[in-house]
Formats: sequence, structure tokens, C-alpha cells
Amino acid sequence: MPAKNGTANSGRGNGAGTRLVIVESPAKAKTIAGYLGRGYIVESSIGHIRDLPGSASEVPAKYKGEPWAKLGVNVEHEFEPLYVVNSDKRQQVQKLKKLLAEADELFLATDEDREGEAIAWHLQDVLKPKVPVHRMVFNEITKDAIQRAAANPRQLNMRLVDAQETRRILDRLYGYEVSPVLWKKVMPKLSAGRVQSVATRLVVERERERIAFVPAHYWDIAAQFDTGKDEEPTAFKAGLVSVDGRRVAQGRDFGSDGALKTRDALHLDEAAATALAERLRGRPYEVKSVERKPYTRRPYPPFRTTTLQQEASRKLNYSAKYTMSVAQKLYENGFITYMRTDSITLSETAITAARRQAASLFGGEYVPDKPRVYTSKVKNAQEAHEAIRPAGDTFRTPAETGLSGDQFRLYELIWKRTIASQMKDAVGQSVSIRVTGVSTQNERAEFGATGKTITFHGFLKAYVESADDPSTDRDDQERRLPNLAEGDPLTASAVDAEGHSTRPPARYTEASLVKELEEREIGRPSTYASIIGTILAREYVFKKGTALVPSFLAFAVVNLLEQHFGNLVDYDFTAHMEDGLDEIARGEAERVRWLTRFYFGDTGEEGLKELVGDIGDIDAKGISSFPIKGTDIMVRVGRYGPYLDRDGERVNIPEDIAPDELTAEKAEELFAQPSGDRELGTDPETGHMIVAKSGRFGPYVTEILPEPAPPADGKKRTKKADAAKPRTSSLFKSMSLDTITLDDALKLLSLPRTLGELDGEPVTAQNGRFGPYIKRGSDSRSLGSEDELFTVTLERAKELLAQPKQRGRRAAAAAPLRELGKDPASGEPVVVKEGRFGPYVTDGETNASLRKGDEVESITIQRAAELLAERREKVAAGGGKKKAAPRRRTSAKSGS
Repeated sequence: MPAKNGTANSGRGNGAGTRLVIVESPAKAKTIAGYLGRGYIVESSIGHIRDLPGSASEVPAKYKGEPWAKLGVNVEHEFEPLYVVNSDKRQQVQKLKKLLAEADELFLATDEDREGEAIAWHLQDVLKPKVPVHRMVFNEITKDAIQRAAANPRQLNMRLVDAQETRRILDRLYGYEVSPVLWKKVMPKLSAGRVQSVATRLVVERERERIAFVPAHYWDIAAQFDTGKDEEPTAFKAGLVSVDGRRVAQGRDFGSDGALKTRDALHLDEAAATALAERLRGRPYEVKSVERKPYTRRPYPPFRTTTLQQEASRKLNYSAKYTMSVAQKLYENGFITYMRTDSITLSETAITAARRQAASLFGGEYVPDKPRVYTSKVKNAQEAHEAIRPAGDTFRTPAETGLSGDQFRLYELIWKRTIASQMKDAVGQSVSIRVTGVSTQNERAEFGATGKTITFHGFLKAYVESADDPSTDRDDQERRLPNLAEGDPLTASAVDAEGHSTRPPARYTEASLVKELEEREIGRPSTYASIIGTILAREYVFKKGTALVPSFLAFAVVNLLEQHFGNLVDYDFTAHMEDGLDEIARGEAERVRWLTRFYFGDTGEEGLKELVGDIGDIDAKGISSFPIKGTDIMVRVGRYGPYLDRDGERVNIPEDIAPDELTAEKAEELFAQPSGDRELGTDPETGHMIVAKSGRFGPYVTEILPEPAPPADGKKRTKKADAAKPRTSSLFKSMSLDTITLDDALKLLSLPRTLGELDGEPVTAQNGRFGPYIKRGSDSRSLGSEDELFTVTLERAKELLAQPKQRGRRAAAAAPLRELGKDPASGEPVVVKEGRFGPYVTDGETNASLRKGDEVESITIQRAAELLAERREKVAAGGGKKKAAPRRRTSAKSGS
């Protein structure tokens, strides 16, 4: 039933009538229905109702013969899109049409961004209302905001619809034209995407930098100086800065090749540093200089989408996708403003609320005389939107919300950041001290120390931002130095040489990748969470802790794209495409001309169609092969995964090895490992050798058959099927290659085991992909354990076959491996279980397999919730594609 409040009473104003309000989600509909007066019916579209065809079966029959039908875009006629109502939304569309037939006005209340505008347009185009249509927009779901939006609707913004449709068409052309190249040249079922591929390239390039990185080793000296005064602190630590005026080399002075970048710096090795430290011990020192400067730190602006994702990753260990999932629920239930925004602007009422609450919590002295106004530095930011903040004209403290768990934690983060944004600067003093001394060999050494004291914490009382680098000092961290003056004598209580090594560039985390994409102006910030989710789901990238690690498959894909479709993964080219889409949104560019140039090319420029039409010169083996430096070993990406190859000798690469960890030494170690084949002995009945092997699908045993004798007529054997096939059986879960015996193997090879006959049909016990079972004809029943295969009797089999067949959740369930907590989406407890194909998480309704990089021991409820959400999306979409399909005009090419 639609969410409804009251009966038909008054139309807009005082006229009679019923108003139908359509939003995207049932949760949003329920909340809004409670805020609108009598006469409103609020119903959900349950997301997008229409999109380009997801498969050939969805293309209406009259278009199937068209050469462009597989694209879903008529590239021959102004890139006109072919839209079809999603199969899982047809029932809901009919419901909306029925409600609309009884309504006097239609309010399209989808989200206020471009995607929401497109959904509104699709609803209007499919429902074909004969009553007045209004676009109702709001950025928070509170009673006042909803009533204001209903009283002040606008018309659809067709420029936004046009820009979103162009974006959808562009992404379809890119994905559907480039992905087949990957299928042919790398591996089937791969995907390419306009932003997805560029994001993957960033992660791969960082790993290349790590592989090429040569560490530099350098030494310096640290001294502990005592002031001899009673005033605290009485001592401080300083590092060697220079010797005889020559600066001592630090990590920043070395390049990625391990070489010193400048000759001016003094590179100390262990021997030199140790000897110099010895010559400096017991010597007198004095303060050369003291420099004091005022310290000021201004508040951080309120959250926009990307900064919220970054901070939630750093502080709460949430993925970008999980952050947006939790934020969506907070928004729909009226706790925060709209969470997909690139603006850092606050409304006047929000500023007033933040200032009032800051004064109440911390005192009036923490609030500046004038409100702070923030202006976004993000290119093409939509300043009409607001930053992400607590909803309402007064802000609820986290304790007043009644929230719990992850929703509470994310709301608290947003609340603190918003309050802090309207507080005073943090002020204090930064100090730099230089200390000099002379060694026993008359070398003049200079040491340096820096400190910071905060005299007024200001906004830092409410919120302190975290950093991607854990070694970076927090903004509220103080380093107090003694109160010294030039010429003050000092005593060195310790002078010690310290060794250091430069480190390779850190891998991206979700937070730092979001930051990098935004700084390069690649894609829309609102899509970053789904982009990162996609490259993880496609296994182009996996996680080690919070670090994003590219797979060897990603190396092959990026290699191909860089060599043959360079523009498509060029960072500047991708950013310029985003500029073009923004120009269309502003009405400064025409979509058909823009798409024509991209797809068909222009003078001196190849278009996408021409690029993908000439792939004959792509060396499939070459783009999937990578040499290991200093060896004759190649890494190759094959159909079944990556492996090492040396003169035809091959060895699989373990899944958990990151590309930068596959050094020459590690590769040799893999080649040196035994293949796993073990001769167990001879089968006394057949005389065949029985061996245990390691295969693609796990360990197994088999027999070695003798070479067949040539045919008596001397002709060659032509059919492979003529050859005898060896018996083969997988090892039980309780067995291992190291310990399996000949007797164990012969038992395994005896399967399937015939128990006898029932009603004239043989009954067998056998092992299958879903575990051990008994079978009679087409009827089967599961066994409790693999060991029962050798002990189950015909009588027991008869009992089992007489029992009703259990399926799904009614079957006996194994105890969970771990309990993680409640899923924020379903509210049900989430556990980790062992399944037929490995560990998975489940909330009792939805199951999702753990992915590469996920560990049973360390997986969090946030990661589990993310996997479950992705699985639900994939099931709902019939393949996992995000449904988004704006369009700017009514077209005859529309199916349902």
C-alpha cells in the first residue's frame, strides 16, 4: 500500500483534489508521508524504473535487427537512446499509473541531483500524466523542509536531464565497445568503464612505482639536550641538521631510484654517522637561535560527499560504499541533509543552529563574532546545494537522536564537523630552535628541533581531522620545547646515530583514492563509492588491510588500454570529458555534436568506433606478460589466473601475493617448491600407479594409465574419446596432500559406491560439488559427512530417501564461524559461515561470498554489510548494473 496521510481533502491551496507524490525509496516515502497534510498520497518508484537494455533479450522485437540494437543507442540517428522499463519495475509502474489515474496533481519528489532529475523525467515520460506536474525538491527530510518544497515546486530542469542522459549514453558506448576487446585479448567477462578504468590505472601505476622503487639507506644523529633549568620541560630531542654548513641528507633528498638527488647534501652512512656521534659526545653545546611564530589553524569546512567518505574511512574504517549506505538511511529518516553534494555551503538557518549549539556546548568565547562562510574549490560545484549537515533548524546532539551503532557514529562525525566549522580558530605558537656544538675534530654540528603549543584550542575542542599518513601529527598535537634564549648553554645527555631507509609510495586506500580522483577532477564525486565498489567486485583490486592492491589481471587490462586506447585512460582527457558534460548541463554545449565527436571522431582525431574496430595488431600474449627484473621469468595472466613462466616451465602465483612482493627471490622460491605430485603406490588390482596432485579446483588423486597400444591396422587414433580415462577423485576436506595414503586414495577412487537396489534401481553413494550424497535415479539426499560415503548402508539410504527433501534454509545449518553484529540494512544479525565454495557472510536472507583479500578472522560488520548490499543490488538488477537512465525528450523508441 502507498504511504498515505489523510484522505482527499484539498488540492494545492484550497481547491479540492488528491496529490500523488513519487519518491525513490519506500523508507523516504514513509517519512515524507508523515510530514504532509491531508490529501497527499506518497508512493515510491523503488529507484530507477527505466534504463537502456541490459541484454539482447530486453531489446524490443521491432529493434532487434537494427545494427545499433546491442548498444541500446541509435548512433546513426542523433544518439537516440532506447529505453525499456526494467522487468522488476513493471508491476510498480502499473501501480503508479493506477494511483495517478485517481490523482489531480503529480509531484515528482526524487533527489535534487542530476540523477534524481533524470528519474523524475523518466517517471513523467512513462506515466504520461494528464494532470499538472510539479518538481518538488528538498535537501533535508524535515517537516518544515517538506512542506516548503510542496508549497514551492518548480519545473523539471531539462539541462540537468540532458547532461545525465549524455553521461549515461557515453558510459554505455565506452563499456559496450571497449569491454569486448578485453574479452578477446585478455579474458572473458571483463568490463571497462570511463571512470572505472582510470581509477584502476591509478592503483596499477602506484604499484608499478612500488615495484620500481629502490630504497635508499641513510643515517643521521639524534641528541637529547638538557637545559639545566628547573622549568619544565627540562630536556628536548633534536636532530642533526648540518655539518660544517653542509645539510645532512634526509629521506626527501633521495629519488625513487635510491640515488641522492642533490650533491649539496651530506649522505652519512652507518660508519660515518657512528664515528661522528662518538666525536660529538661530551662536547659543550649552546643555543644558536630561537624563532617563534604565531600559530593559527582555521576550522575545516563542513562535509561534502568526498570528504565525508575520506574521514569515515580514516576514523571509522568504513568503505566509501558503506559510508554512503549509512548516510542514505540517515537522510531518508530525517537526520542529515542530502549526502550526495559537492558543496560546502551552509544555509543561514544551519549557520545559526551551529553557532548557537557551539556556544551552548563550549561557551560564547569559542564562537566568532561573524558567521563563517565557505566557498567550494571543487570545479563546477553546485553551490545551490548544501553541505552535509544535521537536518533541521536546530541540531540534535548525537545522544538526542536515539540512533545506535554505525548510524550513531556517522551522525556524530557529521554533527561534530558541522559545529566545529562555525567555531573560532585554534591559536598558539610554533617554535624552532637551533643548537650548535663542535666535535673533537673541530667539526661544527648544528641540531634542530621544532615545537608547537596551542594557547586556545578553538574548533579543535569539537573536531580534529585525521590524516591518511598515520605518522603525521594531528592538528591538536602539541610538542612543547623549553623556554630558551640565544646563547643558553646545553648539555647533551645522549648522542646516537640512527639509521633510516626510504619507503616506497604508500598504496592508495579508499580515502586517498577518492581524494586523488577529486583532485584530478575525474568523474563525479557522487559516483566514487560505486566506482571503488566496482573495481573491487571485478577483482581488478583487492584489499590488504585498508590498502588497495591491484591484481595481475588489472595490470593486463591497464596495459592493453594504455597501449591501444591511450586517450580513454588518460587522466586529462577523462577530466576534460567531465568538463564537457558540465557544459551540457549549463546549456553551453550541444549533446549530439559532443557525442558525435567522441564516438565518430573529428578532423585529425580518432573516435571510439574507429579505435575498437582495429584490434588485429594487439598482441594478446604480450599485453598479459610482465618480466620480473633481473630474471628470465615472466609473469603471465592466463585464462585461469596469473602464473610464472620460464622456458615453458610454469608455476601458479598464490592469490595473496601482491605484485610488488613478487621479487626475483620470491619467484625463484615458487619455482623451487615441489609441484605437489606424490606417488602413493601401485593399485594391487590394476597395477596402475596412484598419485596425489594439486589442481585448479583443489587437491585430488588419480591413476597413471599406460600408453595405449597402436591400432592393429596401423592407422592413427583419431578420436580422443577412444582413449581410456583415468579414475579421479577430489580429496576430502579432512585430507591433505602431505598425509594421504595409498589406502585413502584407493577408497576415494572406489567412488561412486553402489549400495544395492531399491525398486529395481541402483542406489549409489557419491561425492559432488555440493558435498556427499546418495542417489537413486533422479532422486538424491545429502549425507552428513564425507566419511559416511564408505559406511552408509542400503537400509540407511532407504530411510533417507523416504524423508522429505530439504532445501535451502530448512536444511541442517552448520555453526557460524563468526558473529559480526547487525546489518544496518536489514537489521538482522550477520554471521560468517563456511560454504561449498568457501566462507561467506549472511543475514539469514542474503548470502555473499568473501572476496580476495577478505579474511574470516578480520572481516568487519561494515565490510560484510557492503558485500550483502552489493549482492542484493546484483540480484535486484539481474546482473548488478546500476540503473540510471535520464533522457531529455519523449521518444517513440521506448519499450515496456
